[in-house]
Amino acid sequence: MSKKDKSKSKNRDIYINRELSWLKFNSRVLEEAQRTEIPLLERLNFSAIYENNLSEFFQVRIGKLTDLGLDKPKKKDRTGMSAAEQITAVCNAVRNTQPIVERAYFSTVQELKDHGYECVKPSEATAEELKFLELYFRREVKPLLSGLIVSEGHGFPFLKNKSLYICVWLHSKKGTALGVVPTEHIQRIIPLSEDARRFVLLEELVLHFCHLLFKGFRVLDRTVIRVTRSADILPSEKGSDFRERMEKLVETRKKLAPVRLETLGVFSRDALEYLCKKLKLKSESVFVSQIPLDLSFIYTLPEPDTSEGLRYEKRVPQKASMLSDSRSVFSQVRTKDVLLSYPFESMTSSFIRLLSECAEDPKVVSIKITLYRLARSSKVIDALCTASENGKDVLVMIELRARFDEENNIEWSRQLQKAGVKVIYGPPGFKAHSKLLLITRKTTDGFEYLTQVGTGNYNEKTSCIYTDLALLTSDRVIARDAESVFNALINRSFVQSPQKLLVAPLALRPKILELIQEQIEVSQNGGNGYIGAKVNALCDGVIMDKLVEASQAGVKIELVIRGICCLIPGVEGFTENITVRSIVGRFLEHSRIFIFGCEESPKEQKIYIGSADYMSRNTVRRVEVACPVEDERVKKRIRDIFSALLKDNVKARIMTSSGDYIPAPKSPDTPDFDAQEFLYSESYRIASEKALRQKRNTKK
Repeated sequence: MSKKDKSKSKNRDIYINRELSWLKFNSRVLEEAQRTEIPLLERLNFSAIYENNLSEFFQVRIGKLTDLGLDKPKKKDRTGMSAAEQITAVCNAVRNTQPIVERAYFSTVQELKDHGYECVKPSEATAEELKFLELYFRREVKPLLSGLIVSEGHGFPFLKNKSLYICVWLHSKKGTALGVVPTEHIQRIIPLSEDARRFVLLEELVLHFCHLLFKGFRVLDRTVIRVTRSADILPSEKGSDFRERMEKLVETRKKLAPVRLETLGVFSRDALEYLCKKLKLKSESVFVSQIPLDLSFIYTLPEPDTSEGLRYEKRVPQKASMLSDSRSVFSQVRTKDVLLSYPFESMTSSFIRLLSECAEDPKVVSIKITLYRLARSSKVIDALCTASENGKDVLVMIELRARFDEENNIEWSRQLQKAGVKVIYGPPGFKAHSKLLLITRKTTDGFEYLTQVGTGNYNEKTSCIYTDLALLTSDRVIARDAESVFNALINRSFVQSPQKLLVAPLALRPKILELIQEQIEVSQNGGNGYIGAKVNALCDGVIMDKLVEASQAGVKIELVIRGICCLIPGVEGFTENITVRSIVGRFLEHSRIFIFGCEESPKEQKIYIGSADYMSRNTVRRVEVACPVEDERVKKRIRDIFSALLKDNVKARIMTSSGDYIPAPKSPDTPDFDAQEFLYSESYRIASEKALRQKRNTKK
């Protein structure tokens, strides 16, 4: 076998296709929708999350693969699959999973009937309810609808991305035709009971009575359809105003080519062939579902009473354990590094508090920050605007290319500029995904700095449901590196040689490879080489190859990867020293932790947190920042968090040498351990002890 053939064989043994790996992740989400120990409405939420994830996947990844297949039809990935082969494999996998999706949904809604929640079809309604529904349709719905007849002699309508349409196969003396009915801008849930727990979906109502819209035609078949369109488009680098170009891109995306057609139940073959012809879709891109095509209505269901046990037990983010209420955040960070841990600790009482204090502090002269995704009603924006209006020099790098958040960020950029904030955008061709803040304060002794490097967005909403970390430090070297990052963003260039920070696209992956090499040398010299990493995805080929080399050298490698993992662990001769686990639970695991060196030598161990996953899009095609953790208290806390994740045997799945995932093993001697629940319990315990100490001190 030639060297080239051996390499191809190795790739098939230890690597898995990125798209298929993502589907395995979404299947782990779907598993949560089937867990009987999870409250019913939360199980239903996981069904909706699965469906929404899949829609975005088709928009982004299948859209990209479709374009790649047109541009480079022979190009193959590391596993030897062409773009066309990947699309076929994805479509087959999705189709094979659909029965599981439907069983999970039907099982949950069946159990919810005992609590009064019932989504009924008009055909299942009582005679009295059906009379009400017909009257409601005629008075409230029909005047807002317009049934469009489509035939070879008429133009085919534009079907909006992910919108629901009623599709009717019609017959008249002139032949067959297609009828299309949009169902936008009308209340989707139609209550049948006073508490609104028993209801009909709008699309089912229109489907039932749609024959009233097409008089003179005989209805041969009817269904609900939804088209998913590609979102794979990049802004042009030509033109003077980047924001205007982004606005045009958002409008253009709405009209991109279809990549998927969904139907509710089986539909006429002739009608489907006609639809595919007009939408320019192959039959493999048509998917049949027996459950509602859009599950977002689940999020609008009436909230139950807490005593019913249909929701998770309420959890409230606590005040940051490393911060005191009695002193300003800046003054505390001046004397010690501080770690914030979301959602276990409150962003509002820590990070937002810091921004608000600095906005009013007369000694603060400048605030610089990178923004990627923000809450719809953002207190971060409010604080930055206040700071600018108070005379601070405020610089905001806002990434307008944050996919599906473009419109939101465009509007925030306008609001910031109106408040006098200096707004800049990421460098051409590179998204700025870093989570970086630099505050400069002028005192009688000179300037002092506070730098924050985080793993997640400055978003109050997601900080309550995503696990993330943020380091606050007064380290002057880190501040200088942060200043270099902002200067590079202003000049639309890149940082090449930071002293402490790891900064992509030029100075992050090389450092990661260097740190892996250090552990290889430790093992080769008879020591205990160790690498730990928590990321959302691993598919950077260069890093994966280096991890394989480290495993072969005897380095112990423990990876916690929520989503995509293209490297298969436990393969003899290649990855037998690598373990991979994925945690999918109540909160979305989002923090990134990089550990190099064993815990037995904590002072020699190097720990970083940052915004980058081990994906080439992060390591070499984005502006990302990772920060070293040097304070021993903070290092210990991160080690404890990582150790908790490794102990999880409730929400963790272990990746096997076959590339599949199995539940984390349990033993009779080991109690159930849910890392997220443990970390939340710890935050409650620490907050309670802290409050008790403060109470005692007050009495003294």
